[in-house]
Amino acid sequence: MKRLLLAVTLALGTAAPTLAMADPIQHLVDSSTLSLEDMMGGSEGTQAQNFLRKAKAVVICPDIFRAGFILGGEGGSCVMSARLSDGSWSDPAFYSMGSASLGFQAGIQSAELMMLVMTNGGLNALLNSQFKFGADAGLTVATLGAGVSGAMSTAIDADIISFSKSQGLYGGISLSGAILSNDSGKEQKYYGQQLDARQIVVGGQGSNPGANPLKTLLARYGAPAQQTR
Repeated sequence: MKRLLLAVTLALGTAAPTLAMADPIQHLVDSSTLSLEDMMGGSEGTQAQNFLRKAKAVVICPDIFRAGFILGGEGGSCVMSARLSDGSWSDPAFYSMGSASLGFQAGIQSAELMMLVMTNGGLNALLNSQFKFGADAGLTVATLGAGVSGAMSTAIDADIISFSKSQGLYGGISLSGAILSNDSGKEQKYYGQQLDARQIVVGGQGSNPGANPLKTLLARYGAPAQQTR
């Protein structure tokens, strides 16, 4: 029900809904907003919210798909938003995810994937035009399996924490060997100017009102934890 209400809000909040529906880039942003609600909402997402409050950035891939069962490719499109110096969240940079094998569990053909970037080192690595998971021995990537709240302790010191959700269930997708590539073409079309990912998510230079629902939801679930005396 919450997902339906959010979908209606996204449609009503767009100045030109029919144009937005025909725009695959805006569709990716809207789908990422819905995935964020799916992943963070409800009791299963409580611990993930705790990590998001401490995260430097988040990468959301609303539909990571498997093209073949035994032999084939996996991949999808993703957005990245980072926490700006004033504590707000940036407009999204755009990425694509691809691999010969993303380590899907048997029988899973598609999934929502979210990566919480916990350190500056992790953020700087992902801001490269192309990043291959597992190739940088200096970074720790924790993949959380089924039961997100149960395995969170293993991710405390990780640079990047990933978890996925498929058909309403949380599960683990191994990112080893996966390649995350910046899509500058989408960024130029979405912002109407040539900006690189660092300018968008660190410098806060990109601005598109279509990303406001995503940033609002990130602010709701990813507000910094209150400091206690």
